[in-house]
Amino acid sequence: MSGTTAAAEFWEARYADADRIWSGRVNAVLADVAATLTPGRALDLGCGEGGDALWLAQQGWRVTGVDLSPTAIERARAAAAAAGIRTADLHLEAGDLATWQTTDAHDLVSASFLQSWPVVIPREEILHRATGFVAPGGHLLVVAHAGAPSWADPEMARTHPFPTPEGDLAALQLDASRWEVLACERRERSITAPDGSPATLDDSVVLVRRMGERRARMVP
Repeated sequence: MSGTTAAAEFWEARYADADRIWSGRVNAVLADVAATLTPGRALDLGCGEGGDALWLAQQGWRVTGVDLSPTAIERARAAAAAAGIRTADLHLEAGDLATWQTTDAHDLVSASFLQSWPVVIPREEILHRATGFVAPGGHLLVVAHAGAPSWADPEMARTHPFPTPEGDLAALQLDASRWEVLACERRERSITAPDGSPATLDDSVVLVRRMGERRARMVP
């Protein structure tokens, strides 16, 4: 069984175990970054059930969301329809990000919490390929869990692969003459533990900008 097949089967089974896995709320780092940008064309890699993609569409972006799981994509489509989001503003499709291609250039490309454990995906390869989807003047944002939550068993930190900002930046393989690094850091945020007590979680945040003038926004 190939790695991609194993990952697809794993995530399909996980989505089948519950009506919803994720909160549906936008990633706070993505919201902060997008708030500083003029809406244009966006690409959400590993969009899951669509929380980030739907939010971007509601802020005026024309969004493409891609995820390995067809079940996740169907849930995202249902959520978009319920929210009244036009199909012209949000395109969702199932695809293997290790091979998925597009000829479109995007003003914002995001990969938020694109992590898969215990089944491994070619994450570094996917992040490097993501740089090819960014338009001149556009941004690429990579957000990841950088460590186990404060409430977790210490064994989790030893057995789970947690990326670092420096590692994710290196995976992009950027040409320094063509890219500007805007952020490469760990950020702590407050969360709620399963028992309802306050807890914290560290995120890895990498934000880069492709140099050059932004292309004119496409009109539907």
